[in-house]
Amino acid sequence: MAATFVPRGVFPTLDSLPRSYFLGHHRAGLSKMKTMLSQIDLIIECRDYRVPLTSRNPLFEESLAGRQRLIVYTKRDLGSYGKAADVEREAIISRWHAPSLVLFSNHKERKDVRRVLDFAKQASSDRMSLTGSRMMIVGMPNVGKSSLLNALRHEGVGRGKVAQTGAQPGVTRKIGSGVKIEDPDEAEGKEGIYLVDTPGVFVPYVPNAEAMLKLALCGSVKDTIIPPTTLADYLLYRVNHVSPSLYREYSPPTNDIVSLLEAIARKTGRLQKGGIPDTESCALWMVQRWRNGLWGRFVLDEVTEDGLERMEMEERSVVGSMNQARKKDKELKREKSKMRHAMG
Repeated sequence: MAATFVPRGVFPTLDSLPRSYFLGHHRAGLSKMKTMLSQIDLIIECRDYRVPLTSRNPLFEESLAGRQRLIVYTKRDLGSYGKAADVEREAIISRWHAPSLVLFSNHKERKDVRRVLDFAKQASSDRMSLTGSRMMIVGMPNVGKSSLLNALRHEGVGRGKVAQTGAQPGVTRKIGSGVKIEDPDEAEGKEGIYLVDTPGVFVPYVPNAEAMLKLALCGSVKDTIIPPTTLADYLLYRVNHVSPSLYREYSPPTNDIVSLLEAIARKTGRLQKGGIPDTESCALWMVQRWRNGLWGRFVLDEVTEDGLERMEMEERSVVGSMNQARKKDKELKREKSKMRHAMG
């Protein structure tokens, strides 16, 4: 009788992983967003449904406070377990943000896009501006901001794609001019609605290595930042807890990423000279399959009633530790400078 497969209980801690991806254009973009805030009526903040906690960026709450906010969890289709589990999870997430409104969206579903557009129209109508309403869409890199903007434009004014999208983060690097997503209605005295696209902004720090792996797996950092085999290994760890049968056409259940990648290479013909398996290429292929929903559709964060509160506590702890480290570093530099002057 074959032994029962037991997936790994924990993923090994990888302290060597980078813990940030806060780039120059992220800082510049956030700074420009602040200067535009007085012209903005509504902020639509996008977060990835698969990582509802990890794709939260506290910088938006700190820097863009004081404006009405709609939180949209994008890519819902890629994290759906089934109706009962989804309803329970979404009810918890909605309670996290009460009294702010939360919507869950698959931008390919017209009814989901319509809900977002209807909220934008209501917010615009409540304001009763003579010059039209300007809204801003923000979020972490590659959470689907530009895709949602394009879908809103198509639904609202029947026009085609205006914002560039891509599989890797960083396609939008500058704040755009307002894109019309709703035409004025002179008969009803309604003005047009314009939505401003912005570059994705990464958090300046990531609370732990697993959070970085989750964000990398969802495509919020470039695939060159974390070794593909490491990312594929983390994906294997998560898939094994959902259903090892997801890769049954390549291998029996396994905790060994190298053996799985070699099996995939042989099955798909990803071989180098001499028939050597191209494991790096297979790792990227495996990750991309998951991103497209072909290796399971599941949420990576644990969604619990106190999940957001715990995340905020962890963030405060990390910020405190970083501030202490910076303070120590400054003190050390001062001491070294004093010593140099004394010796000179």
